Amino acid sequence: MRVDLFDFALPAERIAQAPVRPRDAARLLLVPPQGPFRERRVRDLPRLLAPGDLLVVNDTRVLPVRFKARRGAARVEITLLKAEDPRRWTALAKGARRLRPGDRLLLAEGLQAEVEGRGQGGELRLRFDLEGTTLLEAVRRHGAMPLPPYIRRPEPCDADRLDYQTLFAEREGSIAAPTAGLHFTPELVAALEETGVEFAKVTLHVGLGTLQPVRVADVREHRMHAEWYEVPEATAAAIARTRARGGRIVAVGTTVLRTLESVADEQGRIAAGSGETALFITPGHRFRAVDRLLTNFHLPKSTLFMLVCAFAGYRRMREAYAFAVARSFRFFSYGDACLLDRQDGGDPPEEA
Repeated sequence: MRVDLFDFALPAERIAQAPVRPRDAARLLLVPPQGPFRERRVRDLPRLLAPGDLLVVNDTRVLPVRFKARRGAARVEITLLKAEDPRRWTALAKGARRLRPGDRLLLAEGLQAEVEGRGQGGELRLRFDLEGTTLLEAVRRHGAMPLPPYIRRPEPCDADRLDYQTLFAEREGSIAAPTAGLHFTPELVAALEETGVEFAKVTLHVGLGTLQPVRVADVREHRMHAEWYEVPEATAAAIARTRARGGRIVAVGTTVLRTLESVADEQGRIAAGSGETALFITPGHRFRAVDRLLTNFHLPKSTLFMLVCAFAGYRRMREAYAFAVARSFRFFSYGDACLLDRQDGGDPPEEA
């Protein structure tokens, strides 16, 4: 399956640079399996879901892990990826070609690290002078939010520390926000609960598995990076109860969908537990755990656009994205959302 089948034209002005306020005022595109698309607002969700439905959210929290570091007089942009032990992190770096093992980096006043080496994917291995909670406190204090590159900022913006964090954020560990959750407000959650919609949580710490671009021509050659997840016992039980009463499981975001699909058995039963997932969902995948998906509009040729094409149908999603572009919907992390119904069987793209 060719990657270029998942390309589409997107004018630069459609890429959102800031969220709407309030968050639940974002536009919402309804994408049923057949029939016309409908335009609503995220705040309309209480009228679009049914009593007994279950919304599953990701409670990961984004760490401010981006730094303008120095190696001597040279500037290097560092984005911390993952803590490997109390002192060591893997990291991405811009302007790092000349970095060598033993080089010292000053990330901020009182925050220094030594380059220990490189991983197979080119990521750096850094050993900090600080460790444990002291290191984490320094990262929280001095780091900037790791906004994606299509959000243009001459300097870090204090507002992004709130804007780029979901209402559900509790457990630190992500280098990007699970963006579908950015649309929720306390008022919207209360309205949903009043109508009989329930909530449950999973954790998936967003890392390179979600963000890594596809650099191969054939989809089958792309390899996902593993990301850590946890499904609590309470969530597995809530999903079982929802299924038993005929309710629908609604994933808030692709990270939730990947987590649930990673742990579902052939009958769609969800097992509690934790681990790592490198699940790569493309057209042809048989979904077992999720009935509906609330998600933002994703990048061309990305693994996330491939995922939504698998969930709601390749042709249907290409039509939906063309409609969204023509109707001036806002794309990507700070953009608008769509609510997708699962199309069992899908319609994988035909190879030219």
